Amino acid sequence: MTGRGGDLAGRGLDPFGLPGWWSGLRRGGRAPDPALAGALADARDTPDGEARSGELERIAAHADATGDDRTALAARFALIEAYLLHGERWRLVEPVRRCLAAADRRPDLLTGDEAELLRRYRRHAVEALLGSPRVGLDQARAMLDDLAARAADDPAAVAELRCRIADHLGDEPTARRWYDEWSTADPGPVGGCPDCASARRAELLAGWGDHPAALAALADAPHGVVDCSEQPERTLVAGLLSWLRAGQPERAAEAHVRAYRRHRRERAAFGLLAAHLRWCALAGHPARGLDVLAEQLPRLDRPHDDLSAMEFAAAGALVCALAVEAGLGGRTVHRPAYGVRPAAELDVATLGATLLGVATALAGSFDARNGTGHQSGRIASWLAERPAAAPVPLPPDEAGDDAGDPPDEEPPDGEPRPLSVAMITAALDRRGDRYAVDDRGAVTGRWGEALIQFRRAGERGEILQARSVASRRLPADRLAEAYAFCNAWNHDRLLPKAYVHEEEGELMLAGHVATDLAHGVAPAQLTVLLDAAVETAVAYAEAVAALP
Repeated sequence: MTGRGGDLAGRGLDPFGLPGWWSGLRRGGRAPDPALAGALADARDTPDGEARSGELERIAAHADATGDDRTALAARFALIEAYLLHGERWRLVEPVRRCLAAADRRPDLLTGDEAELLRRYRRHAVEALLGSPRVGLDQARAMLDDLAARAADDPAAVAELRCRIADHLGDEPTARRWYDEWSTADPGPVGGCPDCASARRAELLAGWGDHPAALAALADAPHGVVDCSEQPERTLVAGLLSWLRAGQPERAAEAHVRAYRRHRRERAAFGLLAAHLRWCALAGHPARGLDVLAEQLPRLDRPHDDLSAMEFAAAGALVCALAVEAGLGGRTVHRPAYGVRPAAELDVATLGATLLGVATALAGSFDARNGTGHQSGRIASWLAERPAAAPVPLPPDEAGDDAGDPPDEEPPDGEPRPLSVAMITAALDRRGDRYAVDDRGAVTGRWGEALIQFRRAGERGEILQARSVASRRLPADRLAEAYAFCNAWNHDRLLPKAYVHEEEGELMLAGHVATDLAHGVAPAQLTVLLDAAVETAVAYAEAVAALP
């Protein structure tokens, strides 16, 4: 998840600028902990995977049997979050359905924030239909009808989902009818970022071959939203092929370089890599496409969902076909071992055939579920595409490519040097993050549910401090629960050290990591430290967000 600058205060609160803020934080104290709630807390702290999911399911079932609706709901919320974070959206339908049933039976279970969160989960469960053939078509339609009945205040979200499902099935006339309703309705709370909604509209229009309309949709987006961690790169990818087809190859090239700088590392961006690969193929850069394919190929073994795997494989097969036509067929690409499959060095033609087999098999699974041949036809149309114009040079990657040589005047990355604000911002630039730097040299950004500030402390600025605050606040009457949560976190986790801070009737749950770099730090080491600080702070903030 990538950070962003902008209005970092949120809610009118500046947690990093309050006088005495850090000294006002307190470690958690003791609080009663019933057995089932304790088991749930333990399950939340276990490593992600099947064992954790199975334990959450067991706790939810036990809570159902004993009539503990609150714990059952909390366990299923944690289960849903795990599925969302780890690319298993096809498993959302059942826990979301059970949460909705519990909320119908006992409306008092949900706070306002939880009710809104459950609405978003219901949307994700419907979208799971698009990502995997393992979700039943009738099942997703029934959940969408239920969403439509409950979300009268958000007609745009319902129209969008009906549009995208119709498009997925190949029913373009119906999709266009719902598109018109979606694009003219006022956005509601479930629709999310307006810029991302415009990007999704542009992708639909580009898929229908209407590239001028796709670019118009991007131009009409209400840019400048600071609460979306996916922008502006999400919009840049949506316009790649439309700018290319509309005779603006230079703009498309700039968009590709800038967006890929970030998407090359983000797990959640796997679904966007197909657009990068198709652009490389159709813009006349097959060698660049092979570089991207070789770098990203290991991610195909653990895809975000089946749809993104199908599209990545199809786009990769197109890159390989055009690379062979360009005389690059003798190049080999390393495919790492996975499961029982051994590692191999594949020539371009063999790799292309392998990827084509993956894409066609997945398309066939979707079509068998859907009762249409649309996905297979869409993949075939991609493979028939060819470059439309002469290639234009790629612009330089101003943030620096990992494979590039450092400037002559800079020491090697392996050589320690004194910690500086410039080093911190350079490391964040290499990650593709966005941030703000204040006049004190504090570097602040938002990563998912976490607001994080990096700053130097100590007499010589030799201590790197990473301070984080979870976006979610708790009411002051939940102080004992907040203490218990922080105690459990500090008992089981090394980073970040968890604290509670009371401010104006609310509880802020914060984290702190400090590293003494008195002997200097190499840029590569600093990148590792920042990666660890961000990942652990985000995990902490997500755990706070998942609290009942």
